[in-house]
Amino acid sequence: MSGHSARAARALAHLGEVDPALAVLALWCHHRDGEEETRTDGDTISYGPGFAALGLPEQVGLVAHHVLHVALRHSDRQARLAQRLGAGFDASLFGLAADGIINDVLILAGHAVPRPAVLVTELLVEAGLPAPSAVAALERWDTDRLAMALHADPQRAERLREWGATKGFAVDLGLGEPDDNGETQKSVDWRSQILRALEAGRKAGSGIGRLGAILADLAPSAVPWEVVLRGLLARALSARPHLSWRRPSGAWIAQMDHAEAHGGPMPAFQPGRTRMDTRPRLVVGMDTSSSVDAQMLRLFVAEAEGIARRTGAEVHLMVFDTAVFLEKRLDPLGWRGLALLPTRRGGGTDYADLFEKAAKLQPAMVVVLTDLEAALPPRPGFPMIWAVPGKVTPPPYGRVLVIGDG
Repeated sequence: MSGHSARAARALAHLGEVDPALAVLALWCHHRDGEEETRTDGDTISYGPGFAALGLPEQVGLVAHHVLHVALRHSDRQARLAQRLGAGFDASLFGLAADGIINDVLILAGHAVPRPAVLVTELLVEAGLPAPSAVAALERWDTDRLAMALHADPQRAERLREWGATKGFAVDLGLGEPDDNGETQKSVDWRSQILRALEAGRKAGSGIGRLGAILADLAPSAVPWEVVLRGLLARALSARPHLSWRRPSGAWIAQMDHAEAHGGPMPAFQPGRTRMDTRPRLVVGMDTSSSVDAQMLRLFVAEAEGIARRTGAEVHLMVFDTAVFLEKRLDPLGWRGLALLPTRRGGGTDYADLFEKAAKLQPAMVVVLTDLEAALPPRPGFPMIWAVPGKVTPPPYGRVLVIGDG
């Protein structure tokens, strides 16, 4: 065991008797006695003075809760989400998601969870999300995706914060270091330890080892949609060399020198390559009749702005329903105040006018935020991405990128 905690020594010993998987994982955690409430910071669990007042089953349950925080890298995953959402991130919403998932896991595994406790099934009901059963919820949701869903609607987020306060919820998770989409060495090491621990628990037939196959949080999505979008836009907007008849190629110059030196025939002119002399253009189409919510748009715009700034691209926003009703060129200062742009809601959707206006700009790529619930025009002459809020039937052309909950 890494580190020492006099307060948790008895609970840790008993954990080895009732849950082999968690006992193995506890060996990789740092255990310390602290002066505040029991909490997890990275790989370290600090046990507060109130820990000793709990009965042994509740002590074991609380130890198990925090061991799972560590093993599932919740501190680092929280830091990554905070990096993605910026000022819109709320640690209490991430904490509700993480605690709800962990507590239902422990109850299914037969552990006593100290009260009050947030359960993922109750959390989903309060959030207005489907919650057929604890098992179904644990199969569908990992902490990152659930936390994103809780952030999506400001009114729902405020309601959940108030609900958490009435449940006695308090954040017990510190902010770690962004885990680079789960590819850091620490993440890889913990993944290996979890697999070994679950196998030990499966063989023993007790504890969380019996549940490993159903837990989505053991294998959260490794690549957020923003990373995919970043790569696609960077490739589309990068300045690529092209043929130029105004400058000769290096090979032609060498052949000319050789012909003049040896009296041979003059070679045919070969054009050289040059960088594009115009800025690449990106068109962003926003369907106001779609189910793309404010958070998805905010995240998308932040990524598109970053790409445009790094590539020097010229970005044109076209807001539409049955026709484009607002066009705005997003130069360096034009990104500000996008949330205040006038929009109209409740109409149908037609992509024809958007495609016609976009084609006149000869864009390097067009990205459309929409739900794809409308007939598609013929294939356009430009590459495109459909940014959609949920899974859809694949369209006949374009790359589909599921954003948000996905």
